[in-house]
Order: sequence, then structure tokens, then C-alpha cells
Amino acid sequence: MARYTDAKCRQCRREGIRLYLKGDRCYTDKCAIERRAYAPGEHGRDRRAKITPYGQQLREKQKARRIYGVLERQFRNYFHKAEKKKGITGENLLQLLETRLDNIVYRLGIAPSRNAARQLVGHGHIHVNGHRVDVPSYALRVGDTVQVAEKSRQIPGVKETVANRRRTEMQSWLEFEEKGMTGRLVKIPARDEIPVPVQEQLIVELYSK
Repeated sequence: MARYTDAKCRQCRREGIRLYLKGDRCYTDKCAIERRAYAPGEHGRDRRAKITPYGQQLREKQKARRIYGVLERQFRNYFHKAEKKKGITGENLLQLLETRLDNIVYRLGIAPSRNAARQLVGHGHIHVNGHRVDVPSYALRVGDTVQVAEKSRQIPGVKETVANRRRTEMQSWLEFEEKGMTGRLVKIPARDEIPVPVQEQLIVELYSK
């Protein structure tokens, strides 16, 4: 499976905001945005050119891709699915991304970052409705339960993250029972319940050209 392998902090610096790609590190003064608040590259400090409307649209698309850890082709496929659904395309797009299994594991506070959540899922540590699912992009439906496999609950990283869940605020559309490390998707989130700094309408404009 293809994946981004370069330094994650470069992505945050390119977008100019914290994307929370490295878990706890992003909450400390070691965060790249705190230390080097300018774009990466030789001329990163000198980028003062006015951004064009197309450039704004591209940046929003790249930002969303990087937040959710989705590659270009997969992101475009999500957009086409969002277009075919009833409702607002931009909101549909974010809802599809939010209900991915790896994102739900992250939102529940089982993993410190979406990348860590993707690893937990890929290694078979997560069950959905009592069955092991190792596909990070698996789409959850309302009422589905997500649980850490019983043998996996003693993994130090998982125990520590669940015990230290202040890093990720529980969303109103999720429920979590810490003792059994079990969560449930209560409803599909509305746009104002999705805490991502993305202007999804610009993404719709980009792909609608």
C-alpha cells in the first residue's frame, strides 16, 4: 500500500498550521510550527508571493489530504462519492473521511495520531462489531462498535494513550467506554461537529473545474 514516507513536520510547515500528524509531540514546544514557522525548502523564508485563487483551492485540498493521510487518487474517489450523495458535497466529503475506521480510532483516543491508528488497524488490533478489520479506510455506519482486541489492550502504547485521552476531545457523535476500550458511532457528524480547519467549498471548486 502506497503511503507518504517523508518528514511529517514538513507537511505542517507547508500548510502553516498544526496538522497533528505526530501525536503528543504536536502539543509541545518541539512542534515544527513553534520552531520554524515558515515553509520548508531553501526559499521557505522568502515566499511572499500573493497566492492565486487556484493556489488557495489547491492548498485546502492538500491540507485535507494530509490531515486524513489520504493519497491523491483515493481523495478524488472520496470526492466523487460525495458528489453522488444527497446534500452538500463539501460536507459529504468530510463526513466520508471522518467515518473512516482509522480516523474513528484516533477520535476515540485509542491512538495518539491518525498514522498510529492506521498501524493499529493494519496490524489487526481493532475489531468492528466483534470482527477483526485490518483495512484503515473501512467505512463505519451509525451504530457500529469499535473495540481494541482483548489481547491488544495490554500494549503499552494503547494503554497509555487511552489513559491520557485529554489529547483528543471526545466528539458528540461518538461514545467511548474506557474499561472495555469500546467506542460506538452514534451518528454521522454535521459540519460544525467536525473540528478540522479546512474550507471544503474551495476543494469542491477545485474539482468542479
